[in-house]
Amino acid sequence: MTTHQEFHRRSVDEPEAFWAEQAQAIHWHVAPRQILDYANPPFRRWFVGGQTNLCYNAVDRHLAARGDQLALVAISSETGVTREVSYRELHAEVNAFAAVLRSLDVGRGDRVVIYMPNMAEAVFAMLACARIGAVHSVVFGGFAAHNLALRIDDATPKLLVCADAGMRGGKVIAYKPLVDAACAEAASPPPRVLVVSRGLDPDAAMTPGRDVAYAPLRARFDGAQVDVEWLESNEPSYLLYTSGTTGKPKGVQRDVGGYAVAMALSMWSIYDVRAGQVMFSTSDVGWAVGHSYNVYGPLIAGATSILYEGLPTNPDPAVWWGICERYGVRTMFSSPTGIRVLKKQDPSWLRKHDLSALKWLFLAGEPLDEPTAQWVTEGLGKTVIDNYWQTETGWPVLALMPGLDLQPVKFGSPGLPMPGYNLRVIDDQTGADVAPGEKGVLVIQPPLPPGCMTTIWNDDARFVASYFSHFNELLYSSLDWAIRDADGYTYILGRTDDVINVAGHRLGTREIEESCSTYASVAEAAVVGVHDELKGQVPVVFATLKQGGTGETSGEAAARIQQRVVEQLGAVARPARVYVVNALPKTRSGKLLRRSIQALAEDRDPGDLSTLDDPGALDEVRRALGRGADAGG
Repeated sequence: MTTHQEFHRRSVDEPEAFWAEQAQAIHWHVAPRQILDYANPPFRRWFVGGQTNLCYNAVDRHLAARGDQLALVAISSETGVTREVSYRELHAEVNAFAAVLRSLDVGRGDRVVIYMPNMAEAVFAMLACARIGAVHSVVFGGFAAHNLALRIDDATPKLLVCADAGMRGGKVIAYKPLVDAACAEAASPPPRVLVVSRGLDPDAAMTPGRDVAYAPLRARFDGAQVDVEWLESNEPSYLLYTSGTTGKPKGVQRDVGGYAVAMALSMWSIYDVRAGQVMFSTSDVGWAVGHSYNVYGPLIAGATSILYEGLPTNPDPAVWWGICERYGVRTMFSSPTGIRVLKKQDPSWLRKHDLSALKWLFLAGEPLDEPTAQWVTEGLGKTVIDNYWQTETGWPVLALMPGLDLQPVKFGSPGLPMPGYNLRVIDDQTGADVAPGEKGVLVIQPPLPPGCMTTIWNDDARFVASYFSHFNELLYSSLDWAIRDADGYTYILGRTDDVINVAGHRLGTREIEESCSTYASVAEAAVVGVHDELKGQVPVVFATLKQGGTGETSGEAAARIQQRVVEQLGAVARPARVYVVNALPKTRSGKLLRRSIQALAEDRDPGDLSTLDDPGALDEVRRALGRGADAGG
């Protein structure tokens, strides 16, 4: 049997031979003429000249062998509706949706923004775009109108597809008014908006000449057959926006062939799921995990994918495990935050259902703390595997591979390098490799493996500057601190930049600061990520107010700042605390000392303050923290 170490070593020492073998797992309409083109570092192209299609690999090629097998099960504990879709039915739905897209003049290379909750039509829309060669960009349904507008302007879509509404905790969340507001704010609004009604918002307003109802078009194109558009391996498949250290989100661009090959490899080797088996990922389709392991990965593998809309505690804290029992889930993928929510409940809920089919629970999104890992491992009696990756990578960088050769689990570490990732931990100043047990920055020696981002949409310069310009050597910086032990296991310590991780959602502190600053009373704001037992990190705001303001109290101002962030960026970015202070600590050159503020907020040593311009500003932060928050989350 091939060991993990041998498999990984060959992937980085003989990448072309290794990936040529892995490429045989997918269907190629035209075989690649070159496995790797790395003539223009750090840009690389995988499977050059090969023609394939993500939708064909995920749907069409399974029809003969497993047409009647379940492909997708969309479960909503909010609406009480469960929809079971076979591969044959999925093929029909995707073809109909593709015909609708074509009728709205969407074609190869056009962008389609999708703003929908975890519902079956979101998957149909993604696959329909892939079928006709359109580039989809799914935006998390929890984002506010301003966030959506930013992504619209960057992607310049020909069409926006939205649901009338979603639901969360029994409350209807109207999507259509958010879409209308985003289109009004955007400089490049889409000419058409396709509205998929769930009957949750019957009063949703339709804009004549722009908005189109999906249901009548779906009926019109029932039974349609739409030819697959064969794409060169390196054409864009989708865009997925992630927060950066500036206010402008980064459009992570993925290819077609490399992504399909990476999904095929990761499904059997990492997640131990093959054709006919069942995978349940609790992610939202708007996130990277949702793309890879709710949609493309399981379907490319010929497996059944479970899509869930709802809370992990509704109708009871065993709802996830009931789904596992009902559908014979083999591998489940969730987040540490989700498990920490369940950890507040009686552990007996973990044993309410027959989980004999369940082999593995994978957790990712933010660092998995050892107490949580221990609690769920003991409670379920199952192997729990941490894994580390990023929106940019599209699939795990660090994990274990039970489908190939399961190495020991070490609580606190996401594990070992995955195929194709040539990882190093280096000194952030010298660029030299650090010794085992020493802290450094986790980097990837390029070329990046298949499945990773190819560039930032319409901004190659930002791609290079954001990821490859941090050291003298051309290296991809994960922007995460790490330690590697003597056995090669890596431990992730946190970000090196100004991006915080709230329950697996990456938020740029600059984006939140800019939102705070739009409130008229705010002179300046500093946002830091502070450790939180449940969510991993939460945003905390320190703001100064303009002189001669409105006469509001600091508490009133803090509450309004908090509300402004929610209005502009959505509830996911809601500051846990807002502190109003008279001054913010800065260097003599005027740079905000965010790390010192963060350290004080976490009751740690603020570190080297030799560059501090005004010591009184740091005392202001201490006093604010000592007297309690002005606005609570």
